[in-house]
Amino acid sequence: MKKEIFRVTGMTCAACARHVKNAAEEVDGVLECSVALLQNKMRVTYDDTVTTAKQIAAAVTRQGYPSMPEKDDAPSGITEKTQSVKVRLVLSLSFLIPLFYLAMGEMLGAPLPPFLTGAENTVFYASLQMLLVLPILYLNRAYFQKGFAALFRRTPTMDTLVAVGSSAAFLYSAVILVFSAVAMAENNLSLLNDYRMQLYFESSGMILTLVTVGKLLEERAKRKTGDAIRRLRELSPPTATVLSEDGTEKEVSTDLLKVGDVVIVRPGERIAADGVVISGTGSVSESALTGEPLPVLKNIGDAVTGATVNGGSTLHIRVTAVGLDTTLAGIIALVEEASASQAPIARVADRIAAVFVPAVLCVSLVTFAVWTFVGAGVFFAFGKAIAVTVISCPCALGLATPTAITVGLGLGAKNGILYKSAEAVERLADADAVVFDKTGTLTVGKPTVTDVFLANGIEENEFFLLASSLEALGNHPLGDAVSRAAKERGITPVAVNNFESVSGCGVKAMLDGIPLYSGNRTFIGNFRIEPTLSEDEESTLSKEGKTVLYFAYGERSLGALAVADEPREDALSAVLSLKGEGLSLQMLTGDQKTTADAVGKKVGLLEDEIMAGLLPKDKDDAIRALQSAGKSVVMVGDGINDAPSLMRADVGVAIGCGTDIAIDSADVILKRSSLSDFVYARKLSRATMRNVKQNLFWAFVYNTVCIPIAAGVLFLPFGILLSPSIAAACMSISSLFVVGNAMRLYRFRPNGASENKPKNANESLQNKENKMKKICIEGMMCMHCVAHVEKALRATEGALEVTVSLEEKCAYVSFSADTALLKKAVEDAGYTVTGIE
Repeated sequence: MKKEIFRVTGMTCAACARHVKNAAEEVDGVLECSVALLQNKMRVTYDDTVTTAKQIAAAVTRQGYPSMPEKDDAPSGITEKTQSVKVRLVLSLSFLIPLFYLAMGEMLGAPLPPFLTGAENTVFYASLQMLLVLPILYLNRAYFQKGFAALFRRTPTMDTLVAVGSSAAFLYSAVILVFSAVAMAENNLSLLNDYRMQLYFESSGMILTLVTVGKLLEERAKRKTGDAIRRLRELSPPTATVLSEDGTEKEVSTDLLKVGDVVIVRPGERIAADGVVISGTGSVSESALTGEPLPVLKNIGDAVTGATVNGGSTLHIRVTAVGLDTTLAGIIALVEEASASQAPIARVADRIAAVFVPAVLCVSLVTFAVWTFVGAGVFFAFGKAIAVTVISCPCALGLATPTAITVGLGLGAKNGILYKSAEAVERLADADAVVFDKTGTLTVGKPTVTDVFLANGIEENEFFLLASSLEALGNHPLGDAVSRAAKERGITPVAVNNFESVSGCGVKAMLDGIPLYSGNRTFIGNFRIEPTLSEDEESTLSKEGKTVLYFAYGERSLGALAVADEPREDALSAVLSLKGEGLSLQMLTGDQKTTADAVGKKVGLLEDEIMAGLLPKDKDDAIRALQSAGKSVVMVGDGINDAPSLMRADVGVAIGCGTDIAIDSADVILKRSSLSDFVYARKLSRATMRNVKQNLFWAFVYNTVCIPIAAGVLFLPFGILLSPSIAAACMSISSLFVVGNAMRLYRFRPNGASENKPKNANESLQNKENKMKKICIEGMMCMHCVAHVEKALRATEGALEVTVSLEEKCAYVSFSADTALLKKAVEDAGYTVTGIE
């Protein structure tokens, strides 16, 4: 199987997209096809042993829609070379204005020159109108070329309606002109006066011009829906500075970068490709891709992503991925593919679009026949038939879903949320049950030191020096937590020897000829050392989901640490927010029940909402059970063991830091690994689907109401009639309304006045939509200084997130209290604050 993207031109409405899809699917070997009307693209999955991309493109082209594989499409290729819509509109208006004056001036009380008034001047009056409308017809000839070609292929489109309506009005008026000439020859002034009132030249020109106005506004709006994708493309810098083997620097095009190249990125420059830092240390802003406002400190060995901005010192980066293999390219492809996909609700519009244009043409013919039959006259009947043709708006149906979906997908990508399909947007909006994995999803995913218990006479720095020196040689997650805690305190471990690990119990080594121990209560007790904590104290910590590590040096107890995989900072607020919306929540975990219950309690889950000790198959069965009960289930996870559950759920949501297999199995990806982003993703999905339903409602109601009015159903009871010109204006306004309504989504805010905000003890956490502060600091000389400042700021009440940059001599703090506390914390640590922004 092979997937190919084709660029398709000439599509103007939902009917066009439907014809393109049908043409591609009729080719042998094509398994699946989706058409993106807004992007003028078609994505096809086909068996390349049966057919080729050129054969598929040829089949679509034969239907009147020039097509070519996107990789073969050059700027001078199949791109349409007709005059711009704007130029056509300006020129059309320059002829329409005098034409409208001629046709409607007398009725509006505006004077006409004497040589144009009176029955005796009817032939000249009509001929002048015809001369003014001919340039308008020529400028907008594309409507006739495409519309009649589609009609002859028996696949009518919106262009067909415009072409039929406009040409009918013109031809009818031309016939009246011939009849006027005959009446003139017979000097029949009475008949000439009747003919003078039955000209529709201005309607023909008005239809084309107003449709072009709608097209111009529609094209501008459609371009705006793709702004997110265009901005993503523009993030990649055009050139990069490559360091050659002889040490010289050379500026090359980003497209020419190769894996293994060493790129120099100076402060303020964008990183050209994905890579690994091999020299330098600096803070990198990743907000363009993840939406995360705080810069991330990058050291040697850390991975960096193309299109992010280096805000610190100069970095040397070894390129690991280029072109379509970069993270940025993957995000763009994902957003584009999702834009081209179809939400289930769109199938309703598709089914209607398939028969809409033929149905309108039939209604137009019936309208003409009925009014002629009841004796209203051929002229009256003809005017109503034209009005029916031009007032219908398949554009509104075709744009209702894709415009809103595309805006929603773009907003998601801007905020670090990637939907893999439009269907995922709809399903996430409709979900009524959410299942969470525990480790790495509700929790951070790595143990951290939560409590420190020091033995009598032991200082904290001495304790962490000995503890980290012992654990530095191990590779256990609990030991890593101890090492990180020491590093945060600016403590560097010393060398030990004779390191030995006792599986399941602890580790030991020699320092200055004295044994150093770390492990559980039994392990320490084997060396006749009294544990720092009593059994009851340890039991209490265990019930909180914490693991206790004891440390001893020689025969002396040093103290103990409690280590736990702590909940994410936003887990509680996310859970309460989702509960406030009435969703059913569950946590599924393979961990033991005691730990699961402790974590569940911290994040706001009740005991009956927690299922512990589960294998991957058990998680899958739990989701099946919810679905059997009629629930639409969202699974949020990050690990390999979550992949089956992510696939099983109606919507799988992968935490961005999770494994590749989890991300591949998911329908939605949270790049920032934030549960608040999941809440945002659901609210965005709901807002998007509300917008889609509003658009569809308008499109259906508009056509249902306006077509009968144009046919004249209100004429007999109320005397209400619509001329073809007014009908054309209504059609353009309808398309503009649908696109404009979709644009309102750009005003959507993740933490706006959302429905059902939780009102409870956690409200303070939600109110910490904090002030982001930049603190300028003097006196930091090394990474130990950075650790001291970071520790001081993290200990300040109200500080949630802290990032300290040595190169910028500043700290970024997400804060919700008085900034004087920040200044005091830094100065108490021995450094000088020069400013807070």
